[in-house]
Amino acid sequence: MINTAIPKFTMRFAGPDDVGQILTFIKELAEYEKLAHEVVATEEALAKTLFGERKVAEVILGFYDDKPVGFMLFFHNYSTFLAKPGIYLEDLYVQPSMRGKGLGKTMLSYLAKLAKERDCGRLEWWVLNWNKVAIDFYKSLQAQAMDEWTVFRLSDKTLDNLADSFK
Repeated sequence: MINTAIPKFTMRFAGPDDVGQILTFIKELAEYEKLAHEVVATEEALAKTLFGERKVAEVILGFYDDKPVGFMLFFHNYSTFLAKPGIYLEDLYVQPSMRGKGLGKTMLSYLAKLAKERDCGRLEWWVLNWNKVAIDFYKSLQAQAMDEWTVFRLSDKTLDNLADSFK
């Protein structure tokens, strides 16, 4: 258990028994982001990728009064310019009823501490450009927007097409 300066708020790394709660938080986040139609994750898929033979990400759960109220899902990336690993934060979510209590900042500050302990050069994440509340929060932490970068993605059929073109 990771104790925090906020009374009644603790965190811990998730384990295989937490897969159902992780999926619940993913679906809640997707609803908030107006992307629920994109969620195809299952408990089985999460168990395999988070706790199976080849773990590709980690999850920290946040608890208030021993009740799960949020999570962070993250994984390591790499900076060739720094020649160091980094941490990419895929999701940070705190249930709406628990926002404004400093839980998100506490969770993010713990992840920054973990990044330093793991000798990472960066902590990075994306935010939807319409999410002004989140953007203002991140700016209050002195996070730097990377406006000069454009995100690209291949998935589904476009990913299949490119993979099939390899000879």
